[in-house]
Amino acid sequence: MNLWLRLLWLLLSRPFQPRLKPPFEASILPFRVWFHDLDTSLHMNNARYWGLMDLGRTDLMLRSGLWRAILRHGWVPVVNCGTIRFRRELRLFRPIRLETRMLCWAEGWVVMQHRILADGRDGSEIVAAVALVRAALYDRKGKAFVPVARLLAELGVEAESPLPSPEVEAFLRAEDAMREAGATAG
Repeated sequence: MNLWLRLLWLLLSRPFQPRLKPPFEASILPFRVWFHDLDTSLHMNNARYWGLMDLGRTDLMLRSGLWRAILRHGWVPVVNCGTIRFRRELRLFRPIRLETRMLCWAEGWVVMQHRILADGRDGSEIVAAVALVRAALYDRKGKAFVPVARLLAELGVEAESPLPSPEVEAFLRAEDAMREAGATAG
């Protein structure tokens, strides 16, 4: 239920936030670790990270204006693969920030990075978790993924994708290997 409340907060508060300029400006959302975010080890549950990251992608769509095209065309946001690296535990009441940004894209998908950040005791920034996801918008009527060039055009943006970093290339290769293994299994 708490993710629904956080989503409601996001939907109500985002119209009062500055518009994001896609594709390279990051969304930054503040959160706090609450009781319902904890697992039996009394730190934030692994699944909660993914739920918060959904909200980061939602914020990017809302504040960039992409949500208008999504509603108008009936497109559906999907994530088809992701990987996460947990670096620090997050305990009860800890304030955190979620940073979400597009890194690169190809014909019908984008690679996004999510970072969960906290402040250290000395005021330095701590990366508690970092994730990469490959996401897309699916056109149910056309039964195809929407080309990224069209998404950017809907936003009035013309941009070339940056080259994937080594970690993004490794992430995409791992996904290709998993897809091929699944196709040949059983």
